[in-house]
Amino acid sequence: MFGWLFPETIFPRKLDASAERRLRLAQARSEESIIRAHVDNALMFVDTLAEDLPFDRAIDTYVRVMGIPEPLASTVVTRALVVLGEDLVPFRRRAQEASPREEAAKPALRLNEASDGRQRAVKRA
Repeated sequence: MFGWLFPETIFPRKLDASAERRLRLAQARSEESIIRAHVDNALMFVDTLAEDLPFDRAIDTYVRVMGIPEPLASTVVTRALVVLGEDLVPFRRRAQEASPREEAAKPALRLNEASDGRQRAVKRA
């Protein structure tokens, strides 16, 4: 119907692989920023209502008042509880500080190298 208005040559339906990858990474960063903002605001909500509500009800109230849909709501609640748990249970933090070898044993992520290698393999084919 609107083919004359949006011709395929100007707006192709399929992005090339590198553009698709960049788009997915930008989307992931955006979603992570939204989650981080909601968690920060939920924690502020907990602090504000600390005298009136227990922390779990305050977080649930924040999610309900803000109208955050699932599965985003579960992610916000879980991450807010993790932050509160880190403040309440300092043992885990001390254990991580005492054994930095675990972090050193994990291999570093090399996203750029992996994607470059995949691109080279595709170009050779």
